Amino acid sequence: MLFSLRIMLVATVAAIAIVGQSQAEQPQSTRPSGQLSQKLNVVLIIADDLGWGETGCYGQQKILTPNIDRLAAEGMRFTRHYSGAPVCAPSRCVLMTGKHLGHAEIRGNRQAKTLLPEYDEGQYPLSEGAVTVAMLFQRAGYTTGAMGKWGLGPVGSTGEPNRKGFELFYGYNCQGVAHSYYPPHLWRNTDKVAINPKPIPGHSQQPDGEVRQEDWLGQAYAPKLMISEAVKFVEHNRDRPFFLYLPFIESHVAMHPPKESVDRYPREWDTEAYRGQCGYLPNARPRASYAAMISDLDGYVGQVMAVVERLGLTRQTLFVFTSDNGTTHPGQPNTHFHIGGADPQFFNSTAGLRGYKGSLYEGGIRVPMIVRWPGNIAPGSVNNTPGYFADWLPTLCDAAGLSQPPDCDGETLWPTMTGLLGADKSHSGKPMVWVFPEYGGQVAVRIGDFKVIRQQLNSKSPGPWEVYDLSNDHGEQHDLAASRQYLVQQAIEILRRETSGNKIFPVSIPEVN
Repeated sequence: MLFSLRIMLVATVAAIAIVGQSQAEQPQSTRPSGQLSQKLNVVLIIADDLGWGETGCYGQQKILTPNIDRLAAEGMRFTRHYSGAPVCAPSRCVLMTGKHLGHAEIRGNRQAKTLLPEYDEGQYPLSEGAVTVAMLFQRAGYTTGAMGKWGLGPVGSTGEPNRKGFELFYGYNCQGVAHSYYPPHLWRNTDKVAINPKPIPGHSQQPDGEVRQEDWLGQAYAPKLMISEAVKFVEHNRDRPFFLYLPFIESHVAMHPPKESVDRYPREWDTEAYRGQCGYLPNARPRASYAAMISDLDGYVGQVMAVVERLGLTRQTLFVFTSDNGTTHPGQPNTHFHIGGADPQFFNSTAGLRGYKGSLYEGGIRVPMIVRWPGNIAPGSVNNTPGYFADWLPTLCDAAGLSQPPDCDGETLWPTMTGLLGADKSHSGKPMVWVFPEYGGQVAVRIGDFKVIRQQLNSKSPGPWEVYDLSNDHGEQHDLAASRQYLVQQAIEILRRETSGNKIFPVSIPEVN
């Protein structure tokens, strides 16, 4: 019955999704970087809190994602890819700068005003000296644009988008404002643009009475404004190379998608309204609303694909699609609802991985990763190379033939993407590092197929070191620390070597238990 329901829903969504005809071809060459006949366009799409198993090409059975699935069918799907951090701002910092959390300037979601009272919104900023991938493309003559959620510095600070490589920014500067899909304003570069005279707050509760969806809908739906800007950006820059960064806000709560999006999904799914008891907004149909947000995200991906194809730019445009961290974490212990009313158990959002957003277990940091470039990346291919967000600055530089900073922590994935190395070969086996001061304080190192992790470092009783063999225990159920103490010692040495001082986001690296 579930299968037949999915088929019916696919037909419904396919009728409204914006998709183009497939232009994927077998790779014609594996040309070295810097020897392209014309400059490469890059579209870098980041979902917000999208779980490992929440798209069809990663096994999702209920939520419909035909455009994202099409990207995977026409490109390459990664199976062992990780975000830069288990929450928003530090993950984006790693992605933008190519520095892992041990060296990243931003290692948490700290509000700027906690230390810089002159700012009333926005997160702690990147420094003047921080170099982003957008800056590298801009210096190489690319037009650069970003539409979505920034989170790396308020307007007027050293971390504002215009100072970090983007000629055009349109969207949310602050993650807190992005909790509402009907906010009072968005930003166009340094101009605050009012969009809702009666904005809808991102947080409220309704302990009693009928929860009605229409009570939480506003006038101007921010995601539609942002995707419209993205389409116009491609149209306006069709004749020059562009770097387009799209950090969409779906599927981050609060949940208040348009009614027509929610109505795509069965009413039978929702037998209980969400009343805001785990934060964010009440919702009459929380399961359908969560699925609707992801399907809307998929539709935005389809719109960008469609404009690129309509303008004849497909063969010179690299698409990269991923998520900033895992799906939303649990709320109160006496309810099945997660934060904001999400229900990852219903959707099997982690597909068997342990943990959620905020955790350095696999469910918090292993993310979907898809790339498409017809003629250069084999369609329908699967890449088992371990990698993470720190790798994308050097990878994109190699793809476009740009020089990269000498202090980058990541390693290029370009050879495995284009077939110069086997799709299951690690680029060098260099350890991957996470140093995360929030959610109790956590550190993790992936060494080959093993992950070494420790939690609650900021508490009076830090947790023990744990070791997992991810090659046959992707759910991290069998702790091997007792028999793999040499890996614990290796991890400690790596962390001490790879962690620089950071007074704003401190975390200490402990010794063995």
